[in-house]
Amino acid sequence: MIPRHLADYLESSAARCPERIAVVDSNGSVTYSELNRQADALAAFLAARGVTHGDRVGVVLPKSIPAVVALFGIMKAGAAYVPVDHTAPAERGQRILTDCQISALIVDARCLGVIPEQHGTSTALCAVVAVGAASDVPALGNRMTSFDGALQSGDGFTIRERSTGDLAYILYTSGSTGMPKGVMLTHENALSFVEWCSSVFEPTENDRFSSHAPFHFDLSVLDIYVAIKHGAALYLISEDLGKSPKDLARFIAVNQLTVWYSTPSILTLLLQFGNLEAHKVPDLRLVLFAGEVFPVKHLRELQRRWPSPAYYNLYGPTETNVCTFAKIPSQVPDDREVPYPIGFACSHCASLVLDDERCEVAAGDEGLLYISGPSTFRGYWNRPAENAAAFLERSGVRWYNTGDLVRWDPDDGFIYAGRKDRMVKRRGYRIELGEIERALYSHPRLREVAVISVPDPDAGVKIVAYLSCHEGDRPSIIDLKTFCGTRLPAYMNPDRFMFEARLPRTSTDKVDYLALKNSFLTPAAV
Repeated sequence: MIPRHLADYLESSAARCPERIAVVDSNGSVTYSELNRQADALAAFLAARGVTHGDRVGVVLPKSIPAVVALFGIMKAGAAYVPVDHTAPAERGQRILTDCQISALIVDARCLGVIPEQHGTSTALCAVVAVGAASDVPALGNRMTSFDGALQSGDGFTIRERSTGDLAYILYTSGSTGMPKGVMLTHENALSFVEWCSSVFEPTENDRFSSHAPFHFDLSVLDIYVAIKHGAALYLISEDLGKSPKDLARFIAVNQLTVWYSTPSILTLLLQFGNLEAHKVPDLRLVLFAGEVFPVKHLRELQRRWPSPAYYNLYGPTETNVCTFAKIPSQVPDDREVPYPIGFACSHCASLVLDDERCEVAAGDEGLLYISGPSTFRGYWNRPAENAAAFLERSGVRWYNTGDLVRWDPDDGFIYAGRKDRMVKRRGYRIELGEIERALYSHPRLREVAVISVPDPDAGVKIVAYLSCHEGDRPSIIDLKTFCGTRLPAYMNPDRFMFEARLPRTSTDKVDYLALKNSFLTPAAV
């Protein structure tokens, strides 16, 4: 059967291998047949309450079996799910849920503060389902239904008409201003990516997938739907476990995970603090990473600790999910200092590199990467001006401007050069902040590096490097300036070096540049 909807994957696996374990969380596991039954029950409950085709339903839950049930139940009801970080301030969650005008909400009983103010009495929401301990739920009053109660009252589910063009989910990402914007992804967008993953990584029902990424992060799409499509087991990694490298390394080994997917930052933490020598992983066959540049010195060392898996660098913004990829050589040479390329376009994507005048650039020249194809998102929710700026119509094809600068190499594919919005000019020179980061990462004493720019009345901008070091091994400022002087032109050398025990991270495990900039601009730091 050719899938037309993400729920088709669950229903197919439930029919093919009903008693296989589908999802494992810290409280237990659920089989494919039971996961599908619960999703059907939740869909029936939502439909009975008035959730209909094209609606948006908020999901504010920690990673858990009920959260997976919620995603599939919402989609089976014909709606799109909107996952919100349950650990973020309630005000941010309110802004997101208000922006996309949710009709229903599935929420952790401890996170009721995210209910939008205009829905404070829940009268404007057709359903609020609270997930929590039995002792918590009665206190919510008659306006809400417990998760268990929703599953028990949902009966007589009827599959609604499905189309690949239907909206499947909206993932909110933060722009440079910190204001979230909703990326609208259809079933076709997700299906094309999942089918590509299946052809390249060849998963089977015997695989055991990690689920490290939170559900509001696009990396979770691979974790959840590739595993479910193939009847594999999906191991949910809680937020607390995900932040404890030693426990995480033990978890991977004990559960004999076969597929790992995360940002390079998490893999670096595992390498540095996970005591990997004590936790053997003979079953691990794939290590996939995406979301940021993987410093080559850390990648090389990780390969030495985990020599068996195949390593892949996956690249793509939330708006396209993965659109290019590169398989890493089985051994990273000792003398390599530059990161590996982001490789070649996936088979379901087309690529184009244009200059600022939207003319194609020659091989080896730098330009902006544009992507088209079935994985390219529908647009930003309620952002007509940003949609107009994000897309280019060319010869009848709709191209998305990723905002990433690349160079084309016939042998290596695309070489990532940095973000267009991280390009600054100082004293007439164009500077890519990522290039400074890459140079500093080659310093043996530095563990994490993040470079920002801040306004400066004399030079226009001031370049500030935030650094975390290996324990007890902090280099001097003179050492750092000398080091930069041997690897960077003088105009690219940072003006300030700031040391932190650990750099701040967003909820999707990327460096929080906005937090660093705000921290620097406070009066105490200037």
